[in-house]
Amino acid sequence: MPAFQDPDICRAILDGLQIGVSVLDLQKKVVFWSDGAEKIAGYTRVEILGHTCTENILLHCNQASCEMCSEQCPFASALQAGAPVETMSFIHHKSGYRVGVHTWVIPLRDKRGSTIGLIQTFEGDFAVHGTDPNDRSLKEHGWLDEVTGLPNQAMMQSHLRETLGTFAELHVPFGIVCLEASEIDHFRSRYGQGATRSILQVLARTLRNTVWATDVVGTWSERQFLVILMGCSEESLQAVSARIRRMLASASIQWWGEELSVAISQGCTGARTGDTAESILQRACNTFAEMKTQRPQSMITAAASSKDPSI
Repeated sequence: MPAFQDPDICRAILDGLQIGVSVLDLQKKVVFWSDGAEKIAGYTRVEILGHTCTENILLHCNQASCEMCSEQCPFASALQAGAPVETMSFIHHKSGYRVGVHTWVIPLRDKRGSTIGLIQTFEGDFAVHGTDPNDRSLKEHGWLDEVTGLPNQAMMQSHLRETLGTFAELHVPFGIVCLEASEIDHFRSRYGQGATRSILQVLARTLRNTVWATDVVGTWSERQFLVILMGCSEESLQAVSARIRRMLASASIQWWGEELSVAISQGCTGARTGDTAESILQRACNTFAEMKTQRPQSMITAAASSKDPSI
C-alpha cells in the first residue's frame, strides 16, 4: 500500500495541522480534534472528544449566553444547505476568555453521498497575526499593565489625546467604551488575589479578542478598562457595545472546582465636535450611571488632572 493511502498516515497529517480541525457527528459530538484545535482552544483531545457543541467547554457558546445556537448556527446552516458555510465567530477558551476565529463548517459525506457529520476548521487571530512585536518594548518602558498586559492608563490617555486630535483635524469618527468590574474588591476578599488576577486577565483577553485589531484596548485602573473604537460611527457604536457586553458576560474562570465570574458595568459614547478627554469620558460615564448607583469618577478625574494642554 502506498504510504499516503495508509489511513494512519492521513490521520497523522490531520492531527499535525496547526489550524483547528474538528469533526462532529450528526448529534454534534466531537469525534476528532487536531493539535491546532488544542492550541487555539486550550482543550486536549481527552477533554473534548465525546462532548457536544452545546456544552460549556466547546465552541461558540456556553449555553447561558449563546450567540450561535439559533438559525445562525453554522453547524445547522451547513447541514440544511448541504454546502460549506463560512463565518466569523467566537470560541470559549479553556481559560475562560473568548477567542475570535475564522471558521469553515463543511458537511462530511460517506461513499453513498449521505451526510454523516461535519468538519470544522477554525483559525484564531494569533495564528493569523502572531504576537505584537511592540509588546516587549512597551513592557520595558512600563507602559503595560502588569496584570493584564494591556496598555496602562498613561498609554490610554496618550491614545485618547491622539485620536481626539485626528478627529478634530480630519473628522474621522470614533467611539469609546468604559467598563468597570465594580465588585472586584468583594471578589478578592472572597476568593483571594490569585483568583482576582486570573479573572482580570480573562476579562482583558476577552475584551481584546472582541474588537478589531485596529481598536485600542487598555486599562484605566485595576477595575476599569477603556476601549477606543477607531472609525466607529454613532450608528455602529451601540451594536459594538452590545457585543462587548455579551462577550464579557460569558468570561469566567475555573477556581477550585467552581466557575467564577464578575459583573461588568459599561458606558459608551461617540466623539463630538469640541470634545476633550474629560468631556468624552464624562459623557460615557453618564451612561454608566444609568446601570449602577456609583459613577466611576476616577476615569474623569484622571483625564482632568493631565498636564497636557490638548485636553
